[in-house]
Amino acid sequence: MIGNVVLRLRPLVLVPLFVSSVCIVLLLRMSMEDARYLVPTLFVVVVTLLPALLARRRIRRVLESGDVHGVLRAWQPTMDRVPHPETMAPLMIATAYASHGWLDAARTALAHAVKGPTWEAAREQRLFIEALLCTFEGEQQAAMAKAHELEQLPLPSSGPFLRRRVTQLRQGVAALVRAFGHKSDASDETRMARAASASPLVYWAMRYGEAIVAFDHGERTRAKSLIATAPTWPAQSAFASFHAELMGKLE
Repeated sequence: MIGNVVLRLRPLVLVPLFVSSVCIVLLLRMSMEDARYLVPTLFVVVVTLLPALLARRRIRRVLESGDVHGVLRAWQPTMDRVPHPETMAPLMIATAYASHGWLDAARTALAHAVKGPTWEAAREQRLFIEALLCTFEGEQQAAMAKAHELEQLPLPSSGPFLRRRVTQLRQGVAALVRAFGHKSDASDETRMARAASASPLVYWAMRYGEAIVAFDHGERTRAKSLIATAPTWPAQSAFASFHAELMGKLE
């Protein structure tokens, strides 16, 4: 599923994190018993956690930058190691392109995915891609059907954090479809904001959805502020025309 497309491909990363966490807990307990251990404990905490936090911040900046090629470069090591690359690598490429409005490139990548054993297992990711593509292509009815099918899929059983993240992303996609169809309800802006937070890859897609809802509700200043810092989209991206149309109406 798209919500953990990278996390599920690198389980070994969790091993050193787990070991470090255990060591930190032990040091904290020692610090409570003897103040001499406090400074070393703080040092270990900073040294252990800071690189991971900085790395997460860097990847989030890439995902929110609007630079689809930067996203693909960041994902390349994962695509090189992904199981069944003949299917999953093109799907990951299509996901990146679709999330940035590159419709033709996303369709091309999707067509190159081999329909092998993992094709059906990647149903959630395919529905996610197709829902975005249909939305940005103006195929409202098809987009609604894909979003509804996506929401009806079973949730993962691998923990409440992942289930919440997947739920937020699915709800965000459905809200995005309604926004582009000018059929949003009162909570759709919140759903899209949560989806953007859960998966920074769709940050700008959701921002444009939020801007449409704000504009439809007469909140012109808010709508403009949502897309004021958007990158300059290349002509290949549908976001270029969305941005020009929205700004034209707002100004």
